[in-house]
Amino acid sequence: MSVPNCIPILLKIYNKSVLFAILGNNRYRIKTAMTEQTLSPEILKTKQHFEILDGLRGVAALSVVCFHFMEVAYSDYSQDFIGHGFLAVDFFFCLSGFVIGYAYDDRIGKMGVLEFFKSRIIRLHPLVIFGSILGLLAFLFDPFVSPTGLYSVGKTALIFLCSILLIPSPVMPERAFNQFGFNAPAWSLFWEYVANIFYGFILFRVKRGWLILLTILAALALCYVSYSAGNIMGGWGKGNFWDGCARICYSFLAGLLIYRRNWIIKNKLGFMGIAILLMLAFLMPFTKWNWLTEPLVVIFYFPLLVALGAGAVLSPGLKKLCIFSGDISYPLYMTHYAVIWIFANYYVAHKPSTGQLAIIIITSMVLLVGFAYLVMVFYDIPVRKYLSAKRKQSLNKK
Repeated sequence: MSVPNCIPILLKIYNKSVLFAILGNNRYRIKTAMTEQTLSPEILKTKQHFEILDGLRGVAALSVVCFHFMEVAYSDYSQDFIGHGFLAVDFFFCLSGFVIGYAYDDRIGKMGVLEFFKSRIIRLHPLVIFGSILGLLAFLFDPFVSPTGLYSVGKTALIFLCSILLIPSPVMPERAFNQFGFNAPAWSLFWEYVANIFYGFILFRVKRGWLILLTILAALALCYVSYSAGNIMGGWGKGNFWDGCARICYSFLAGLLIYRRNWIIKNKLGFMGIAILLMLAFLMPFTKWNWLTEPLVVIFYFPLLVALGAGAVLSPGLKKLCIFSGDISYPLYMTHYAVIWIFANYYVAHKPSTGQLAIIIITSMVLLVGFAYLVMVFYDIPVRKYLSAKRKQSLNKK
């Protein structure tokens, strides 16, 4: 199995950190003891959300779902009306940096790195597992393609195990060597976890001057990737793994920098105004100049939208929409791709007309939103509540 070189390195770093703590680094032990004595469930409470940013997250999730449907039908992205929908991932990364800084900068020192990681795993991993299960079921029971003879039971199980553990495994040629063949969007979650690891150990301590320098260096790396590849679409597959590193590095740092420098722009654009501005990035024409236009959007435009979204005034009538949009964004993102694979096989087998495509895609997106809501209500929220309750019980016993 081909696993990117960074995985052993990350695991080595992690193992050394754990071993260092176990063998008795006194400063770490004293800090941990103090954390256990002072940590209370109150510190773990989620802060108030930026509701417009939540709403924008939902807009980005819907855009990337639409993009995934459309790229099946139009392999030439210049003919795709939402050919830049993949940039939604970069917007997610920028939002993540801002939100992580807002949520944890002032309390990670009290809660400790371990509790920070627990918080992130409880928030993110239930849907990583659920999305992998959906992907496995779609692979086994796809009505348009039989998996018989493609993979042994052992290899299928290994691919599934890598998926739920977020270990990149680009071994499925019929699925374009995606890092995660059973749930393609999980590649961005892998890099999100990497960013969280660096935040927990390093970035939350980094001073503003150094953070600016790191952000500038990351922007240069992103420009290099864009110039070399002709775009910044990579990160998802075998041949473009490290492009994902450049994408998360810049956008996460930029979001974190916006929060720490308080670059929040007060405005009256509201949710709808900023949502339209966000959609313009995804509807931007796909041209030979992508290597230039895409970095400009990611480096300047998306941070601007985050700053505007954090400072905009939300109309009371749109509050519920923004909350709902934000709530279903992650379940939608992590559950939709099983349907995309089935749709792709259907498209190859039946070659539907443009009119049929429109009906299928619109109907599928509505159903996927409904399914994401059900997953959120009956799986994601209950699982996270259960894990959080167990965690609080453990803290109360200390």
